[in-house]
Amino acid sequence: MKMTTMQSNYIHDDFLLTTALAKQLYHAYAADLPVIDYHNHLEAKEIWEDHCSENIAQCWLHNDHYLWRAMRSNGIDEHYITGNASDKEKFGKWCETAPYILGNPLYQWSHLELKRFFDCQLLLNPDNSDAIWAHCQSALATGKISSRQVLKQCRVTTLCTTDSPMSDLKYHQLIAASNFDVAVLPTFRADDLFAFSDIKSFHHTLNILEHLTSTDITSFDGYLTAIQKRMDAFHSVGCRLSDLGLTLVEFAPCSLEQAAALFAKVLQQQALNNNEAIKLKSFLFIELGKEYHVRGWAMQLHIGVLVNVNERRKQTLGGGTGFSVINDRLIAEHLTQLLSTLDANRQLPKTILYSVNPNHNALLSCIAGAFQDSDTTAGKIQFGAAWWFNDHKDGMEAQLTTLKNLGSMGRFIGMLTDSRNIFSMSRHEYFRRVLCNQLALWVDNGELPLDEALLKHTIENICYRNAQNYFNFPQSNFTGNAQ
Repeated sequence: MKMTTMQSNYIHDDFLLTTALAKQLYHAYAADLPVIDYHNHLEAKEIWEDHCSENIAQCWLHNDHYLWRAMRSNGIDEHYITGNASDKEKFGKWCETAPYILGNPLYQWSHLELKRFFDCQLLLNPDNSDAIWAHCQSALATGKISSRQVLKQCRVTTLCTTDSPMSDLKYHQLIAASNFDVAVLPTFRADDLFAFSDIKSFHHTLNILEHLTSTDITSFDGYLTAIQKRMDAFHSVGCRLSDLGLTLVEFAPCSLEQAAALFAKVLQQQALNNNEAIKLKSFLFIELGKEYHVRGWAMQLHIGVLVNVNERRKQTLGGGTGFSVINDRLIAEHLTQLLSTLDANRQLPKTILYSVNPNHNALLSCIAGAFQDSDTTAGKIQFGAAWWFNDHKDGMEAQLTTLKNLGSMGRFIGMLTDSRNIFSMSRHEYFRRVLCNQLALWVDNGELPLDEALLKHTIENICYRNAQNYFNFPQSNFTGNAQ
């Protein structure tokens, strides 16, 4: 396939904006707003060190299973994906793949990142591969496209990483004590605390918890005490969110006495049966939810990923390498029981519900509506942003449409990157363009009024202010100027 090396005008000022009103709304009200990225998988260490990648492949291809899946679909050998091929060879194979994923969000995001951070308008294809590589190498060699520079360029005020309770938070503390004026805050990702089925790994977790908290974990009470100490440590460096991945949503009533007895079995390295594990996890979920509520944290629940379905590939490459899929298990009954148990005594924290299954959009929006409460903030229970397999224009439009029809779209706390790639901060621009275009289309077809003040208010709230009010983050000293 012969490709062109001419500059393209693919990413232009009105990218994704299809009407005059959409262009007006984006450029006047959305484009220059600050950014709160409240869920991502960036490393605080790299931000502290102001990491600058050595090449464009390191930026894109070292850790991104989205790109890996796309390359596999194009028949690229694993040697050029996660194998020992050189970075330039891997990038060349990504350029081979790009023309075949035309329209995929990866195609759009990659070109948006090339334009925003490298001022490169060449299309990704084999003929342009060497030119793009050289252009990006030259730009990276200046040292000016670093983690901190990108955050500043994208007007990020607050960024929340995703951290194990066993993290020592060293780099968050260093950043907080420095003069860097973007707040880099941890998120309490609790998955490891529920991993009772892997006895060996769980006991390793207990050993770390004991060391970090100076607590002897010889009982369930000791376990809860150690967890509370870790929450206090997270809170002290600005944490205001928790997170939990729920591959399955399960619930079974469990008393404190039952939980203590089940945990004692775990301490004795005895395996729990399925029902026992559900009981202990349910009780722990409720206890953690109470602690989040006391601290004013928001609880994120990421629901419905069926992980590592290709067993051969898992054995070869390990977990989390691009072989997880959408699960279609029922979630409503058990999810509402978990939330209702916390709500019974007004201890339900602010909660953000995400599902990787788009068939759950209306369901999650309805569940959010059933547990709204003015005890903390408006929009207390959120139907969260389009996530993972839904993180594209159509998915964002579907999520916004569900909010419009079944929720309070004007209270939506907006987009996040959910990424390990610092250049993914440009996805906030992508979302804002989709949002403004969608609002304009609804106005043009008569569903929304042509009220400029109302539209301005809605856009500014969704893109920034709602998140700032919802999370009560420590104030940053954002200036908007790269240093």
